[in-house]
Amino acid sequence: MKNKDLEDLKMKLAKFAQDRDWDKFHSPKNLVMALAGESGELVELFQWLTESDSQNLSDKQKHRVEEEIADIFLYLLRLSAKLDIDLIEVANSKILINEIKYPIERCYGLSNKYTDL
Repeated sequence: MKNKDLEDLKMKLAKFAQDRDWDKFHSPKNLVMALAGESGELVELFQWLTESDSQNLSDKQKHRVEEEIADIFLYLLRLSAKLDIDLIEVANSKILINEIKYPIERCYGLSNKYTDL
């Protein structure tokens, strides 16, 4: 069963694009490029912060991060709708795959990639 809130958000986002005649621009390729751009904007907000600073954002910094995360989420949601991908289903599937790749007894406390364990 699909998440109702996520489906409602997909529909709201599709209507937003349709009302502005933007659907014609929302090809998977263009959405991926927009997603990469928004990810870059999020990276920029953290670029020169220390580890400590990144964990203790000011209210203004946190607001800007929230806006970029929302942009990323909305582009990802729009892309998933265009490609008929159930985000919840594939995310749960990926967690199961990662549990196999990263068994607790081999990777606990380590940051190594699974190929280097």
